[in-house]
Amino acid sequence: MSLDRSSFRISPLIRITLISLYIALTVPLPFLAEVTNAPIPSTMLWIGIFLGLLVLVGALSERVLVNENQIKVVYPVWFPSFFRKGWSLNWSEIKDLKLRTTGQGGLVYYFISENSQQAYLLPMRIAGFSYLVNIVTEKTGIDTTDIRPLSQPWMYLILLVCTFFLLLMDSWTIWTAMNI
Repeated sequence: MSLDRSSFRISPLIRITLISLYIALTVPLPFLAEVTNAPIPSTMLWIGIFLGLLVLVGALSERVLVNENQIKVVYPVWFPSFFRKGWSLNWSEIKDLKLRTTGQGGLVYYFISENSQQAYLLPMRIAGFSYLVNIVTEKTGIDTTDIRPLSQPWMYLILLVCTFFLLLMDSWTIWTAMNI
């Protein structure tokens, strides 16, 4: 597999679902703060919601870049590195992929490097994950036949449908708050 450069982004289904869920959970708050005379002004809530949305969009703008020499995880230049840092590894440095279970019982994999004590998370929520795994196999020689994405698309579809219903309830809540 000849490879000049490939770029993988987080799956659009995941991005849309998580951004929609964030909006559904936060946008009603300033309206409810106005109606209930909350001690926090709605303007402060709008600012907080906007800043939170920027952080979420930045984190969901992760890209995985692969070429003949390395794999690299990068974020947009405007996204501060204290939120999430990128990393890069030369293919020749990768010794193994280690399996770990998550707190929810899922499986994640970490690249183990020859030259570092640090492990690097294999990005698993990207579009084209199986293609990336094939590249990892070819470039490192590591058996990746058992590696599957962390979450299946149907899980995010269910969450997106629930988010849609939550947005409908939000619309009703906002309408009610504005007409009291």
